[in-house]
Amino acid sequence: MSNNTGNILTALLTGAAIGAGVGILYAPDKGKKTRKKIKKSAIKAKDDLANSITHAKDEFSKSAEAKKVEFEEKLEDTLSTMSYKADDIIVALEKKLEDLREKNAQLQK
Repeated sequence: MSNNTGNILTALLTGAAIGAGVGILYAPDKGKKTRKKIKKSAIKAKDDLANSITHAKDEFSKSAEAKKVEFEEKLEDTLSTMSYKADDIIVALEKKLEDLREKNAQLQK
């Protein structure tokens, strides 16, 4: 889940909790009943927020794991390519060395 989506979700939950609280405060109920409704709304908002945080954390973990796997694959490909290139360089250097040995042998005659 993107940071922007998390912010929107948090804002919506906060707005819903505030709206519920204001609505309860203006409702024509007795104090004890109103406090009970406020407590119930606060507990529900807390649970909703906890669920949203858990969901966001799970999504972040999945995304991080996917990026880790992608990075490891790219690293493996890069190392493999570098290995092939190193082998090519070694072969070219060995050929040059052999050519130099042959030229040196001709000059020694």
